[in-house]
Amino acid sequence: MRLLLALILPWLQFFTIGRPIAGIVCLFLQITIIGWIPAAIWSVYALSQYKTDQKIKKAMRG
Repeated sequence: MRLLLALILPWLQFFTIGRPIAGIVCLFLQITIIGWIPAAIWSVYALSQYKTDQKIKKAMRG
């Protein structure tokens, strides 16, 4: 679900992973038509990093 959100509304996905400042920057980037593609790529990358961080935290707990 978050991947679909990252492609359609990249700026909103940043808010779901707790990065509101990046979300605001991404929104400004997404406002331009040319900026939509880099915003979506950045959002998908940030989502993959978030998932990796969550797996590491889970592994460190036990």
